[in-house]
Amino acid sequence: MPDSNIQDDIVAKPLSHPGRWVLGVLLVGGLALLCWSIATSPNIDGAVFAKYVFNGLIIDGAIKTVWITAISMVIATILATLLAVMRLSSNPLLKAFSMGFVAFFRGTPLLLQIVFWGFLGLIWPMTTIGIPFTSVVFFSGKTSDVMSPIIAGIIALSLNEAAYASEIVRAGILSVDIGQSEAAKSLGMSGSYALRRIVLPQAMRVIIPPMGNETISMLKSTAMLSLVAVTELYTRAQIISATNYKQVELMAVAGFWYLIMNAVLSVPQSYLEHRFGKGVASQNERWLRLPSRRSK
Repeated sequence: MPDSNIQDDIVAKPLSHPGRWVLGVLLVGGLALLCWSIATSPNIDGAVFAKYVFNGLIIDGAIKTVWITAISMVIATILATLLAVMRLSSNPLLKAFSMGFVAFFRGTPLLLQIVFWGFLGLIWPMTTIGIPFTSVVFFSGKTSDVMSPIIAGIIALSLNEAAYASEIVRAGILSVDIGQSEAAKSLGMSGSYALRRIVLPQAMRVIIPPMGNETISMLKSTAMLSLVAVTELYTRAQIISATNYKQVELMAVAGFWYLIMNAVLSVPQSYLEHRFGKGVASQNERWLRLPSRRSK
């Protein structure tokens, strides 16, 4: 009879990874060396950076960058959802329109799209809204007055982002088991109601991470709006550097604020990922968690 005093528990001893420590020391040392080299460079004026990092014009440009990104992303998300639903529709006309929209706006550079919308007045000097082939006119005015630089930039960013985000939304919808929709229909739910209340909430787990990346990418893409004279963060930094000839320092100021804004945007993204992925996250943690002892 085995001795009851003998402990048969197996204590798992974690493996040592000395290579990780060596690599960590090398990375930290290299980063510290790079920062020291930049800080002690005679060609970089740290006083200029400190002077303009909280300058009113820079702060105003950063705020404008944020709300342009927010408005464009909201519009793009709505359009992307509509395009994804159209792409999954059985209607061939809706599917063809969605595919053509995505192919066009993904196939042309964002730079060209911004220039097109910004200089739309060169193509159509006047904008007229009314009933075609009649004398009924509801509005008529110069296109340059209607299509201001900010509106042109928001339209360009929204349409371009909608083309990319539609594929993300479509992938999220396809990740939900078809049985969910069939069960909803068997309960008498309409297709649109089932999409809103059953499919999309489950698809958010797949949609949110790449959409968060797209939001951060759009935030940085707002720098291209300087082509149409939108005074966002990068444009403000360029205007100031043109007066004091401190291009490197002002670009460092702009880069600092882009990093801050991206760090702030990552907070709600992490919250939403945790909120919509609770069940899956707990399963992954259960599989990845290594037991320290074997149960008796």
